Amino acid sequence: MGISVKLDRVLLDRGMSLTELSERVGVTIANLSVLKTGKAKAIRFSTLEAICKELDCQPGDILFFEDEAAAVNAAE
Repeated sequence: MGISVKLDRVLLDRGMSLTELSERVGVTIANLSVLKTGKAKAIRFSTLEAICKELDCQPGDILFFEDEAAAVNAAE
């Protein structure tokens, strides 16, 4: 669990494709795809800022924390 990404939901809400976001923020589609799928290990604040500006959102709209221990305890 840990930090999860919901970029795909925000893009869908804004009616924007990953390709369009890539062109607007100057980040490759491949790098945005890694972020979107949750496989990214890090993100630069400058990249996060550019994404948030283009999508008119807050970082918390894209990234969220899932507490692994809480999920395990809830399942028991």
